[in-house]
Amino acid sequence: MKHPDLSTEEGRKAHHHEMRMVAVRPRRWGLWLLTAGFLLLLTPSALNVHSLFGFWPPMLGAACIMAGVPLLAVSVVLKRRYARLRIEG
Repeated sequence: MKHPDLSTEEGRKAHHHEMRMVAVRPRRWGLWLLTAGFLLLLTPSALNVHSLFGFWPPMLGAACIMAGVPLLAVSVVLKRRYARLRIEG
């Protein structure tokens, strides 16, 4: 890989965009799952809903959170690995 040219504004913008686009999907899915899990945890007390499709909402919320956290961890690992490989060339 070629080292980024950070001396120009164009190069810095391209490098910043490139780094932001690494591991977008796992990060996005992880954040969506965490948000859904948090909202499902609040559902019984906020909306007085005690069953969704035959499941207990806090159980669904915990499952979403347990699925979302590893996705966020994977995105961090992928981003760090990509940055390290990019710097090493």
